[in-house]
Amino acid sequence: MSQLLLEEALSPGYRLNPSVYDEMLDKSGRVRPHWRHLMEALQQLGPEELAHRYREALRLLRENGVTYNVYGDPDGLNRPWQLDPVPFVVSGNEWFDIEAGLLQRAELLNLVLADLYGPRTLIKKNLLPLELIYNHGGFLRACDQVRLPGEQQLVLYAADLARGPDNKMWVLGDRTQAPSGAGYALENRLAMSRVLPSLFRDAQVHRLARFFQALRAGLNAIAPQTAHTPMVVVLTPGPLNETFFEHAYLASYLGYPLVQGDDLTVRDGYVWLKSLTGLQRVDVILRRVDDNYCDPLELREDSRLGVPGLLEAARRGNVAIANPLGSGILENPGLLAFLPGIAQHFLGQPLKLNSIATWWCGQAGELSYVLANLKRLVIKPIYRQPGEHAVFGHQLSKSQLEVWRERIRARPAFYVAQEYESFSTVPSMVGDGFEPRQALLRCFAVARAGGYALMPGGLTRSAPNYGDVYITNQLGSISKDTWVIATEPQSPPASAGPASAGGPPGLRNALPSRAADNIFWVGRNAERAEGCVRLLRATLKRLVINPDSDHPDYPPSLHRLLHCVTSLTGSYPGFFGKKADDKLLRAPEPELLALMQDDTRPGSLPNSVRGLQQAGYAVRDLWSSDTWRVIDEIGEQIADTKRAGKTGLWTMQEHLDQLVTSLSAFSGLVMESMTRGNGWLFLDIGRRLERGLQLISVLRTGFAEPLPEGAETRLIETLLECSDNLICYRQHYRSNPELASFLELLVLDPNNPRSLAYQIARLQEHADKLPRETETGRLGPAQRLMLEANCILNLTDIDTWLVVEKSGVRETLDQQLSRIYALLAALSDTLTAGYFRHGDTPQSLS
Repeated sequence: MSQLLLEEALSPGYRLNPSVYDEMLDKSGRVRPHWRHLMEALQQLGPEELAHRYREALRLLRENGVTYNVYGDPDGLNRPWQLDPVPFVVSGNEWFDIEAGLLQRAELLNLVLADLYGPRTLIKKNLLPLELIYNHGGFLRACDQVRLPGEQQLVLYAADLARGPDNKMWVLGDRTQAPSGAGYALENRLAMSRVLPSLFRDAQVHRLARFFQALRAGLNAIAPQTAHTPMVVVLTPGPLNETFFEHAYLASYLGYPLVQGDDLTVRDGYVWLKSLTGLQRVDVILRRVDDNYCDPLELREDSRLGVPGLLEAARRGNVAIANPLGSGILENPGLLAFLPGIAQHFLGQPLKLNSIATWWCGQAGELSYVLANLKRLVIKPIYRQPGEHAVFGHQLSKSQLEVWRERIRARPAFYVAQEYESFSTVPSMVGDGFEPRQALLRCFAVARAGGYALMPGGLTRSAPNYGDVYITNQLGSISKDTWVIATEPQSPPASAGPASAGGPPGLRNALPSRAADNIFWVGRNAERAEGCVRLLRATLKRLVINPDSDHPDYPPSLHRLLHCVTSLTGSYPGFFGKKADDKLLRAPEPELLALMQDDTRPGSLPNSVRGLQQAGYAVRDLWSSDTWRVIDEIGEQIADTKRAGKTGLWTMQEHLDQLVTSLSAFSGLVMESMTRGNGWLFLDIGRRLERGLQLISVLRTGFAEPLPEGAETRLIETLLECSDNLICYRQHYRSNPELASFLELLVLDPNNPRSLAYQIARLQEHADKLPRETETGRLGPAQRLMLEANCILNLTDIDTWLVVEKSGVRETLDQQLSRIYALLAALSDTLTAGYFRHGDTPQSLS
């Protein structure tokens, strides 16, 4: 495509502001050389095809569960990640300068961190004002003299870059506490390489895999010397954190357990993971919890996210934390004003990458300048509290400017001011064309032997609207893949995918108790949802699609079937409510619709699916992409069911059919894809337990009180169809449905995967495999419970179950099923007490 045609294709919606640097176009409006191949390829695709690729990328991100939580936004929890299909392109020559500057900066900040928690020569030699350091909430006095093994104290480093007034990349800020974004950058790359494979390949873009290999090696390198095969964990605040997806994604990609604070404990000066097989010693913690929240005993005492005693374990050198506690001091924006002098002191050379012009108000001359020029500066606190943002002077009124002057005069050491620069623009896809948007680039580095390794590229974020001055994920910025163009063809990395975490199998497969708890409830909620769907679908068929309301046996059988719906879902009072008998045949639709639509109602279908998604999201690192895609699809189908239900019951059958298929697909994936470790064990226990409880509830409700023979036959046929056993029944018994044969098939048949005997047998097998700290030779609590349940079934005489006592009830059927139900419920309590609870985390009494 000629230069003229390319410019004409861009011109309709692309505004070129002479005062703003554009990454793609030069001042004359011509496409820069390193952008040409990309833009020509995108133009050849055409607007329709590019829009299709864009939708495909968003679909991939949604199905993979890529989310970003927005605090305080009702729609912000698990908000789908946004990706612009137009990447940010950096030439190889420019990246060479950026890389050199960032590697130097990482080395420099590493020396600053070691000095501030060591000899503090920078303060003693007046290279750093002590007020700037000691007034910052990130300087933790309790961390004094705490060191990691080796020279590199700063393990992970990130920097936010933007174009400066000299048209070169400048550093706007440093991220050293728990830098986020590397996982999102990798997910962006995977999505882009899927939707634009040939373009990505031909563009000779630098690969990202080597960075994560360096990260894995860097974490192993800081482990205590006594650890021959380091146990590394990723410490997360939990599923409600804004970047929880990234925590789970990195843990899965790197092969490390994902843990929360209450999964860890400190004993005898060491950190231990509370796993199903007992305590496992932890050597390295890749933390995503802020400094102050990591140890409620020595740091922030009201924290529920940390590990009591963690700092003491680090102080003794028994655990390494990346980044070390106290590294948040390096995020102090006031340091930017002093880094040139510190670089000369430590390195004997100027900074290769400039920082944005910064004035710390704790100095008299700088304070005067800031107060006089506040209108054209950006105001920041040296220690940003949650919810605080930079204040742009040009957006303030005269009265607001005066308020800020008084605030700064009152506490000058707590504020900095920075030069306001308009960020450079990059092309973004808006509608059917391209428009310029302001953008920031976050780059990542990790410590390695002799220095640092830099990710070739990073996470680019662009503003949603032209001219926006705030570019943050919390305010809706849109991400971009970052393409660093190689100057020569690259050799593929030794291993592009995740490697094993190393160490013996017992350490690699350590499953935290919290994770086991969640995966157990994934199994229960999946089975609960499937049972609910199957029974609701069978009910709709009898009620709406194929009613036989004129037959005398129809009302009592339908009546009992609706009772079964309430008992299986546990949505009492439901159809058992006061005067329910009068309503059942006249208007059951509102109750059934509520069970299919109301996610706030316990026992409803949406409520069970929500429980499945929440428990599954909490252990996101344990699922394959295919499994998570099915979980996401189930959620989307529930949303469709809610919308379809507004038109009445007759539209719901197709949606319930799709849900059954997806739930069955989930069950099939976990059966065929998950290794038979402790995770699968507790998942299947949850499924079998819930299936047994549901079956018992339906059998007791449906047959403890006898029905007329014709009505009972109708109910049996419906329940056989509901459990996918109707064809099996006809093949085995070749007769009309009878209660004795029905009970034999659904209760006693050990080869029927829907029977109660089958569930008890599987639970008995699983109970034998439950992790036990010591082998005493005696049966454990779970084994005893399942042995008793199995004995009851083995001694069952179906003929006695059919006997109707003088009370008008089949008492033997009801009592024996009730006893088995109690044993299954006791099994759930036993698992919770023995494997999922380890006592409350110690907390400060103050």
